Amino acid sequence: TSGSTLFQIQLIFYTLTILKEAALAAALNDYLTSRSYLAGFSPSQADQKAFKLLHRPPDPQQVHALRWYRHISVKGQILSSPAGPATKRVQPPWCPPVGTDVPQLQLYNSLTRAKELFVPQKGNKVTWYCCGPTVYDASHMGHARSYISFDILRRILRDYFKYDVLYCMNITDIDDKIIKRARQNFLLDQYKEKQPQAAQILQDVLSARGPFQVYLASTTDPDKKQMLEKLDEAVTAALQPLQAAMQSGAADEVVQPLAQVLLENSKDLLADWLDKQFGSHVTENSIFSILPKYWEGEYHKDMQDLNVLPPDVLTRVSEYVPEIVEFVKKIVANGYGYESNGSVYFDTSKFDASPQHSYAKLVPEAVGDQKALQEGEGDLSISADRLSEKKSQNDFALWKASKPGEPSWDSPWGKGRPGWHIECSAMAGSILGQSMDIHGGGFDLRFPHHDNELAQSEAFFENDHWVRYFLHTGHLTIAGCKMSKSLKNFITIKDALAKNTARQLRLAFLMHSWKDTLDYSSNTMESAVQYEKFMNEFFLNVKDILRAPTDITGQFEKWEAAELELNNSFYDRKAAVHEALCDNMDTRTAMEEMRVLVSQSNSYIASRKSARLRPNRMLVESIAVYLTNMLKIFGAVEGSDAIGFPMGGQSHSLPTVVKFVDREILLKEREEKKKMEEEKKKKKEEAARKKQEQEMAKLAKMKIPPCEMFRTETDKYSKFDETGFPTHDAEGKELSKGQAKKLRKLYEAQEKLHDEYLQMNQNGN
Repeated sequence: TSGSTLFQIQLIFYTLTILKEAALAAALNDYLTSRSYLAGFSPSQADQKAFKLLHRPPDPQQVHALRWYRHISVKGQILSSPAGPATKRVQPPWCPPVGTDVPQLQLYNSLTRAKELFVPQKGNKVTWYCCGPTVYDASHMGHARSYISFDILRRILRDYFKYDVLYCMNITDIDDKIIKRARQNFLLDQYKEKQPQAAQILQDVLSARGPFQVYLASTTDPDKKQMLEKLDEAVTAALQPLQAAMQSGAADEVVQPLAQVLLENSKDLLADWLDKQFGSHVTENSIFSILPKYWEGEYHKDMQDLNVLPPDVLTRVSEYVPEIVEFVKKIVANGYGYESNGSVYFDTSKFDASPQHSYAKLVPEAVGDQKALQEGEGDLSISADRLSEKKSQNDFALWKASKPGEPSWDSPWGKGRPGWHIECSAMAGSILGQSMDIHGGGFDLRFPHHDNELAQSEAFFENDHWVRYFLHTGHLTIAGCKMSKSLKNFITIKDALAKNTARQLRLAFLMHSWKDTLDYSSNTMESAVQYEKFMNEFFLNVKDILRAPTDITGQFEKWEAAELELNNSFYDRKAAVHEALCDNMDTRTAMEEMRVLVSQSNSYIASRKSARLRPNRMLVESIAVYLTNMLKIFGAVEGSDAIGFPMGGQSHSLPTVVKFVDREILLKEREEKKKMEEEKKKKKEEAARKKQEQEMAKLAKMKIPPCEMFRTETDKYSKFDETGFPTHDAEGKELSKGQAKKLRKLYEAQEKLHDEYLQMNQNGN
């Protein structure tokens, strides 16, 4: 005990000594601020006394005291050396540099709607789950918006920031959309196999068109209504020729092809009509697996063509049904789920009432949005009987009792199938555990899908942090218009790749923020094409410089002011790119900084050549290698070439000044030029046609005498005066003064037009 007390006393004394010395050094620094302490050779007695009181050098921030301390220590050694044996000199104290603030990676987190410092939960390891596609149709540019963007972010985290990323993605192959589409395809194929005659096709289409037109009339969404109207117009266009041919008694070889056109144009409404009649008879589970299996294969091909990295782990809903059942059982056991008529629902009210939980973390203002909630439940799960099973309209299905015509699996609650939201929770939980670093998906999945995912997962794990960072990619529009698969207003990935290369598409994405709306248009793609050409021209110029023969020592050239200036710019641009990537992985700014670096390099190369001097090989090569590496990190460059875009196997080691350009690029440019010329010609012809139509329409209108212009409108007017001017409406009521005044203006305008026409005829014009 006495030893411990002695140690404490010594520690207190030592601490007081340090504090006393620090105060002395601070006072000394203030004193020396306005005084010279290097004049003369010998330190004064006051200097020596103060020096003895300090047992260590002052703090580096006390600049004057530190310089004085060094000066006195050196002088003391010099003065003492003649009087005694030679002493070894010691190193002076070292002052570490202050440095500058280093940017740290921040990500826009949908859970806070702000940029947050990115801190993985386990050191350098990053766990990431991404919502994959529901595979029932061709992948489109909306899919590309998410999967190219997340591929870019994933590559940056892995290859630039050097995180160890485990990337997991799902395939939704059990879903209301898939069930309905698979059933309709099966029934329509059966219908076609029977090879119905023209009369049967006509009768069935007319039967299917009745309920379709009722639905069309009741649709209020303008985009959906427009899509349905186009479908109805296509049916009408095929219906009329067939009816006319059949009424005229045309031969079968004339009628049957017209019937096939009608069948093709009417397949959507006919499939829906067949499904309502016979859908409940489709019971074989394999029927519902053929469709998603095919479209999943097409999706993977599209991703490969886009140079999107495959996930480290891929999960399919159909392979995780047992895990989903167990997941639902535990949610019920924890008190957050309830069974009703063979289905199981999540109790949102009970979950939200729990002190450790909160429902709808992402979009709390959307709670109660029945339209969004019903879309999340699926078309086959929002019938009146299904909705009545729930305690609250905000509750959502964890497990759905299967109806006739739906696939089913065994469960403690009877035959059924998983709800949409539970699928991701169970699969992600199986792979990544009770908490993941990143969850990603499209902006439109925030509510209810991702909010429901969060709720049911945190109900399962009884925690409040299932996801640490939620990333949502922005919408994609088509030339400013909304894109939707359900509205049949979408461009497939294959269509997009027929117009532009995968690299050009990726460059377009890189030139926009991943979390904002991206407009896929000709202007957007033209900007990407020009960026590619700009970078490619620089790479070709650098390769040309590097091909010039030189010996080993000739590669190292003296740096003049121009090289120093370019190198400083190179450093600044690299720092700016790094800062941009730390700022929510802002590739848009990074790409612009890279463009500036190329412009500065081009100016340097041009100035050297104009002065008949060779550009510094090592410097321009370093810049080109850096830019190539950044484009590789972004996924815009494949292959092992150190500089530039790959050229399809062309040799780059030949001593030549010819600039090789990829054959594919040249063909694309040639096609684009031809296409532009054709479009220009078409526009000119279209403008001439419209002008002619307008002139013909005007002439036709001029021919009508004013006394006849209203007489044809019997649906509006029932009586006219002797000049043909209407006096009573269609119901026999006399026109008001206001109505008559408006019509009089039209009448008088027509009089002038008709008089002009008569004058033209009289003049033979």
